[in-house]
Amino acid sequence: MDVDALIELGREMDSRPELFVGMAETWICVRGRDGVLQPLEANAAQKEYERRRGRNNIVLKARQMGMTTWIAARFFMRTITHQGMLTVQVAHTQAAAEAIFQMVERMWQGLPWVLREGALRRSRANAGQMVFPEMDSEFRVWSAGDGNAGRGLSIQNLHCSEVSRWPGDAKATLAGLRAALAPAGEMVLESTPNGAYGAFYEEWCGGVEVVGRDLCDPTHDDETVMNGAPGVDGLVRHFFPWWMEEAYVGEAVEAGSLREDEGELVEREGLSAEQIGFRRGLERSYGGLRLQEFAEDAETCFRATGACCFEIEAIEERLAEVQEPLYRRRGGALLIWLPPQEDREYCVAVDTAGGGEDGDFAAVQVIEMETGLQCAELQERLRPVELARVAAELAREYGGALVAVERNNHGSAVLAYLESSERYGRVYRQQGQAGWLTTSASKPEMVARIGVLLRESPLMFKSRRLLGECRTFVAGERGRAGAASGAHDDLVMAMGVAQAVRSERVGRSAS
Repeated sequence: MDVDALIELGREMDSRPELFVGMAETWICVRGRDGVLQPLEANAAQKEYERRRGRNNIVLKARQMGMTTWIAARFFMRTITHQGMLTVQVAHTQAAAEAIFQMVERMWQGLPWVLREGALRRSRANAGQMVFPEMDSEFRVWSAGDGNAGRGLSIQNLHCSEVSRWPGDAKATLAGLRAALAPAGEMVLESTPNGAYGAFYEEWCGGVEVVGRDLCDPTHDDETVMNGAPGVDGLVRHFFPWWMEEAYVGEAVEAGSLREDEGELVEREGLSAEQIGFRRGLERSYGGLRLQEFAEDAETCFRATGACCFEIEAIEERLAEVQEPLYRRRGGALLIWLPPQEDREYCVAVDTAGGGEDGDFAAVQVIEMETGLQCAELQERLRPVELARVAAELAREYGGALVAVERNNHGSAVLAYLESSERYGRVYRQQGQAGWLTTSASKPEMVARIGVLLRESPLMFKSRRLLGECRTFVAGERGRAGAASGAHDDLVMAMGVAQAVRSERVGRSAS
């Protein structure tokens, strides 16, 4: 088969997408679960993805569903049957990138010798790169940790694997890759869930739900599907629960021993006794992480992770209830829900930042001292001198409120400007020193206090921005709490200072 024949095959697959399943099973070899090389045989999830896929896709799945293999095979076939094609697969770690490249290497090695030495001979096949000069096409595999991923390129096929576990600023990495995707390019974002926060979760929430439509039908209205909902980028959502993998079976469970939740699954999804047995095995092996690693629905799988420091259900319930602020100032940076009242005392808590264009935000929380109610909130990139001025203005507006500045980092400068430039004297002091100091001992207490309030007094929280930060406030690998990669925690920390100072003052008054 020469170059012209390969190009004609590519045209035929483009015009008749239903052919791809058969072509993949004929052309592609993969390593099976037993470690033996064998022809790729599409499973139920892979066939369903192929039936429904669009030009831009997001795949939420349970573990080991074969989607990375399938997408790699699909993009490999497109690379070797189209001229001028650049395919890029991006994995969450370098080790995962190397494993994907080895898989694609086996796909090439499984091709007939006449192709490997002819139209599909390679001029380069180093670590992570495969070049086919006769086709003027290329296949690359990168790690998401590569800061230059996608820069200066025009990508026709983009597969982003395990996006929920990408390191660093995953949103920025994804934005750079998207910018490199050609206008008619095909993209797949794929991952198992990893908490109700971060780039993958937000992409999933913005996806388009397509039901009962065959996206591989060339007669479908592509414009409608790709832009099927206002305010989204046209990502077609695909969810694959664990029971779509036929290998996931265990010892059969007797019908009379089914729990209520198991009976509901049997009735709703048609699960077998052997599948229920497998599910019970997962409960023993994975405990609370079962719903994350072996997803059963597209909501609880995100919330099953133990990484978030707060109860996701409490956050979500409050998010569904919060109202818009009464006033917006400073271009929406300052939000006010409860204006000042003469007979009330207030606290203005300040979390400082450097104020650079790309740095953290400065945050101010105004709460009512007696009840803890959130009254106003500021989130803006401000330098210390500007932040001191705004904090003093808010404090005066709220009846000469107590100003509590976190003195870590730039806090000392803000305190100095409050005294020298603003002449504001009512400043919180901790053991005789101006400002609040957040330490490794005090921070867990601050976080725990917010968690209790979210659960027991959710009406105290008025801000959608703050609740969003609560959802992405996670415990890191070493147990250190803070913002998830690419997120912010300035509002959370400002509220932590506010509630800590209030608890101290109220406790002092009671005694």
